[in-house]
Amino acid sequence: MSVPNAARALGGTDQPNAARMYDYLLGGSHNFAADRAAADALLAVAPDARANARANRAFLRRVVGYLLDQGVRQFLDLGSGIPTAGNVHEIAHARDPGTRVVYVDVEPIAVETSRRLLDDNPCAEIVHADLRDPAAVRSGTTLLDPDEPVAVLAIAVLHFVPDGDAPADVLGAYLEPLVDGSYLALSHVVVDNAQPPASEGGLAVYARTTTPVTLRDSGQVAAFFHGHPLVEPGLVPVSRWRAETTAEPSAIHGAVARVTRFS
Repeated sequence: MSVPNAARALGGTDQPNAARMYDYLLGGSHNFAADRAAADALLAVAPDARANARANRAFLRRVVGYLLDQGVRQFLDLGSGIPTAGNVHEIAHARDPGTRVVYVDVEPIAVETSRRLLDDNPCAEIVHADLRDPAAVRSGTTLLDPDEPVAVLAIAVLHFVPDGDAPADVLGAYLEPLVDGSYLALSHVVVDNAQPPASEGGLAVYARTTTPVTLRDSGQVAAFFHGHPLVEPGLVPVSRWRAETTAEPSAIHGAVARVTRFS
């Protein structure tokens, strides 16, 4: 059974989902008519949405490259969506095929699609779990060695976790057992000062999907790092994080922190 047919067999393709909308914005093929319609509606009110998505994907590539340079060979990608071209395992395995990558997602179609894409890869897998349940995530995989550094990735996912679900506490539960030398990398839509009209329109689009958005300011996003030191240049637009060229600032901001155990 093909990936699209397998996904349709699971049902739910009539309601748009952020993972598949993101895939469409990136030019991928793992999406459906409802996702494309919602993404087009988003572009109508926020024309830079596609540029933001691509800047975020480029940020991910630079982040994974940086972490590989630091010796990290284990990645836990929370709310990964569909690992299509340019995702973590593809980037990491081009450098070191033995790098272990665990994707986590709760959306059944994204999980089924991911399983089929990763079926013949012994160093990458998808865990079907809600990222808000760290215990379930940890119990769903034996691929990661807890005694070695792990990079936890929360790339453009926490704005889909409402404040009522305490995203900072959730992240803290992932960070607490990590050994020294691990990392947290995240990106998040940031709205400082007045909320622009495009944000209101974008919120309305996502409110009609399975994945509504919560906007936060840079101070709220910075708190997600739990005081672990940020590597240079800190929390900045993803388009400007260790980029080789100067680009327009993105609405998505990102940073990487080194997990440091204080004695």
